[in-house]
Amino acid sequence: MGDIRYQSGMGNHFETEAEKGALPIGQNSPQKAPLGLYAEQLSGTSFLAMRHENLRSWLYRIQPSVVHSAFEKFELPLLKSCPFDEVEASPDQLRWSPMPDPDKTKPCDFLEGMVTICGNGTEGSVRGSAVHLYSINRDMGDRYFFDSDGELLIVPQQGRLKLCTEFGIIELEPLEIAVVPRGVKFKVDLLDGIARGYICENYGPHLRLPYLGPIGANGLANPRDFLAPTAAYERKKGSFELITKFNGSLWRSECDHSPLDVVAWHGNYYPYKYDLRRFNV
Repeated sequence: MGDIRYQSGMGNHFETEAEKGALPIGQNSPQKAPLGLYAEQLSGTSFLAMRHENLRSWLYRIQPSVVHSAFEKFELPLLKSCPFDEVEASPDQLRWSPMPDPDKTKPCDFLEGMVTICGNGTEGSVRGSAVHLYSINRDMGDRYFFDSDGELLIVPQQGRLKLCTEFGIIELEPLEIAVVPRGVKFKVDLLDGIARGYICENYGPHLRLPYLGPIGANGLANPRDFLAPTAAYERKKGSFELITKFNGSLWRSECDHSPLDVVAWHGNYYPYKYDLRRFNV
């Protein structure tokens, strides 16, 4: 899709820069980072985790990520979090009809178009998940989001998406899936007029490829078919909205620059996508 470039491999340690010389050599956080950038580490595990389990990336950005206003509570009435105790559960068999397409007279972006269906566990316990649907008809524009409670597995059903993340751009179409890890800022733009699909919000351990057991060395989802973005950044000034989901609640802040200002990065903690048509049975 398009001219977007990717890096291939599941769990690899990648390095990529949108401007030549942006990555420091031989060190992660020099006193003066190249090109006047700020070095930050984004951790996906405890820094004491064993080397083969440790997930982290170093990001080199134009402005520190802490440059924003104080967070205030924010509400989206259809986006819920566990334990879903607002209504008593019923033992009856339940099913849901497909969601209607968004009303053309009411613009609806990725966050506004999310509707929670079910879930289990809780965010703080690092166990369980929630399932959401999305149905949208406009770009997020100058609104950005990051999920502090879990990683997001995005499954398009209709319409192509453009995921603009701190790590670069991922274009996504039906029969592909994408994962955006905890704490990674992103926005969703439309490549078609409308889009709809599913989201699994994973509160638990990071998704990984299973052991193959008696299948042997090859088969199922192959690591080479997972694609991570290459560095791309926005250098924009203005009024931007930053929203996060933290401990089950939504919070909103403002900043005067785009939070997608990462010029270079290296590490093994990043968003990625996978083409389901490459699954090998």
